[in-house]
Amino acid sequence: MVLLGFSLCLSPLRTQAQAITPGAERMSVYLPLLKGKRIGIYANPTSTVGGTHLVDTLLQSGVHVKLIFGPEHGFRGTADAGEDLATYTDKRTGIPVVSLYGPKSAPDSNDFKAIDIIIFDIQDVGTRFYTFISSLQKCMEAAFAAGKPMMILDRPNPNGFYVDGPVLETKYRSFVGMQPVPVVYGMTIGEYAMMIAGERWLTPAANARYDYYRHAENSKDTSFHFLVVKCANYDHKSRYKLPVKPSPNLPDMASVWLYPSTCFFEGTILSEGRGTERPFQIFGHPDLPKTLKPFTPISRPGAKDPKLKDQLCYGWDIGGSDETVLKKVDGRIQLHWLIDAYKLFPDKNAFFPQPKSGKYEDMWLHKLAGNDVLMKQIRDGVSEDEIRMSWQPELQAFKAIRKKYLLYADFE
Repeated sequence: MVLLGFSLCLSPLRTQAQAITPGAERMSVYLPLLKGKRIGIYANPTSTVGGTHLVDTLLQSGVHVKLIFGPEHGFRGTADAGEDLATYTDKRTGIPVVSLYGPKSAPDSNDFKAIDIIIFDIQDVGTRFYTFISSLQKCMEAAFAAGKPMMILDRPNPNGFYVDGPVLETKYRSFVGMQPVPVVYGMTIGEYAMMIAGERWLTPAANARYDYYRHAENSKDTSFHFLVVKCANYDHKSRYKLPVKPSPNLPDMASVWLYPSTCFFEGTILSEGRGTERPFQIFGHPDLPKTLKPFTPISRPGAKDPKLKDQLCYGWDIGGSDETVLKKVDGRIQLHWLIDAYKLFPDKNAFFPQPKSGKYEDMWLHKLAGNDVLMKQIRDGVSEDEIRMSWQPELQAFKAIRKKYLLYADFE
């Protein structure tokens, strides 16, 4: 039987007494499918079963893990954002780790010769410019085109309780935004995978292979399948708290929940808080009023050379308890922090720095926003409410697409 865009084991709605269980922890569901197979695992430190890494757990269960694939920040999660990593051997297991961030972004034919099935298990945070969904797409395209089975172990989305932000215009595609989705898309990584396959948003070769098997469900060909192992007891009303930090610069839930709003500061001259204890909760610049919150970015693991390193900055600290931050977010992207910072910054022409290429379309804020409109709106003094209204037509169109691929009860 060919399993195309199939999800294993439907789950009842969660009650307060039922704990959310990620797909990786539902081993009785998927272990039988791995028997006798050579496995490649796309993973990072969030790929856990209880407190143990998925790779170690599968090895203990007798699964033949042949290769490990590592995304941005690496398999063990210690690399800087954007840092290229070389292929190496994992000291703990002796298994080769193939880096898929940098010059090589997807498994190749040599990798696929060594494995029978590829498992993707990485915790996403539900934000378009968080690059693990781009890694997912590259992996899907390579696996589909090669005719290799792919299994996604789904995980809850900590920002999965709302949909918001500008929808990406395709001319601004990059690795921090590859598809026409809003900044916050309100889908688990499994649902997102179902969408980009179902909407034929992959490469022509991958789309063709997906279409072939989708229309051959009664075929005797058993060489390929695409499978999502669902979470248990999860729905999109959940406020899921991550048991492991998803990357070095998202150390806690306050950073995770604020990230969709404050990552826009990466496209400005201001520090977005990398190099502090609370990245994406703190932002500022040396030229802002000295009456604001002082802080100094320094070299730290995962942020070896942060913006404005070792410079005394003044700005805002919007962190706090989980409950306080959730109230600040209020189920929507908050633009007033960016707008207020622009208004206070003395040199408006320097606020949005020019790219090294000198090309307008390469401005980092355009890539983060997915358009060049947001920068113009802020410069023109457009209000937050008016900016949000400008997103609505594309947001409504996306929501209609999204609903076709939901595996869990929605928040609406």
